[in-house]
Amino acid sequence: MKKGSILWILLVLVNTVWAQVIKVEITKTATGNFQLLRGGKPFYVKGAGGDVFMDKTLAAGGNSVRLWGAENAQAVLDEAQKRGLTVMLGLWMPPERHGFDYSDKWACQDQVEQFKSIVNRFKNHPALLLWGVGNEVDLEYTDFSVWKAVQNIAAMIHEEDKNHPTCVVTAGIDAPEVSLIKETCPDIDILGVNTYGDLPALPEKIRLFGWEKPYLVTEWGPNGHWEVAKTKWGAAIEQTSTEKAITYKDRYVNYIQNDSVLCMGSYAFLWGQKQETTPTWYGVFVDGKQTEAVNVLQQVWSGSAPQYWAPKIDSFLLNKQLPYQSLEFRKGANVNLQLNVTHNNLESLKYKWELLPESEFTKSGGDAEKRPDAVPIAVRGNLKDGYNFKAPFQKGAYRLFVYIYDTHEQVACANFPFWVR
Repeated sequence: MKKGSILWILLVLVNTVWAQVIKVEITKTATGNFQLLRGGKPFYVKGAGGDVFMDKTLAAGGNSVRLWGAENAQAVLDEAQKRGLTVMLGLWMPPERHGFDYSDKWACQDQVEQFKSIVNRFKNHPALLLWGVGNEVDLEYTDFSVWKAVQNIAAMIHEEDKNHPTCVVTAGIDAPEVSLIKETCPDIDILGVNTYGDLPALPEKIRLFGWEKPYLVTEWGPNGHWEVAKTKWGAAIEQTSTEKAITYKDRYVNYIQNDSVLCMGSYAFLWGQKQETTPTWYGVFVDGKQTEAVNVLQQVWSGSAPQYWAPKIDSFLLNKQLPYQSLEFRKGANVNLQLNVTHNNLESLKYKWELLPESEFTKSGGDAEKRPDAVPIAVRGNLKDGYNFKAPFQKGAYRLFVYIYDTHEQVACANFPFWVR
């Protein structure tokens, strides 16, 4: 083959690769609102935190998914591209609580080099939306050198990739931290904030603390397990799936979407399921079925309600009491249970009951937790007349879970913590 032919083929290959790149940039509208432009068109992030159920993300009107690390980046980017979705690709910076020393300049340099290879591998992928630099590296940290590391990574990204912005993700927000990021990290383009019960205060805090660039709500959802009322033995009281759905809608419409000046969108957490305090606390999917939160997200993302709505839990009581009343039972005591459900076809619903000991493996920052082993339980009765079961014969803290399935791959769930004397 002639030399000229080889050069022509290389040129075609290079042009083909670069033709796939979709440039993402931050601009301001005529009214002074920040916005993302993707391929020259306005792009508001309607995102799902997690890379599973991508077809359901698309069906609900979502347009982006978030990864915390790059381990499965190629597969996720490719799958997202097939569906017309984008990806916030995370560069996982090990937090200080996991033993990484951000005062060790050689370790930090090695980290930058590792991330550099990732950036160069994926920077031209058409599904790439932006880079997430770390996730909650500020949680339980003492070494402020981490912000220098964040800046070095962001600067490297800007050097290697001229087409995608950078975003640092923090655990909540406070004034000293905003000042540190502003002073130390000029190459950070977007502030990403993970926030739950405090989300309604976020737009005000962003301005009060002096952040002048745009921001994303990179994790949000129900009230966090650290933000809710507890029983007298310390068990956090979880919202029902219906209460969570109400929370999702209120926070999206009134606080995320309403801040059109600085907020460029969000990633709902978690588009999947995980054990964190309980197996149902944060996931908008349970047993592979979608909860009412997905119905609500479809409503606010797409502007239209789904054809079928998940079951609603109106109340879930033990002995006519609420979880806040810290119920205690004798070993083997008979317990009455009242459940009120709304659905357009109650007769079609299926019910599952599960009893779990209170988790003893809770951790911080979303670190992996072990799901407690279920305790055998027999719940008898029906929706109309009520149910009953016998308390376990071993003392301690428990949660009784109910899962209600419809015929359209949807589920409602709730749990009630109690103590056995």
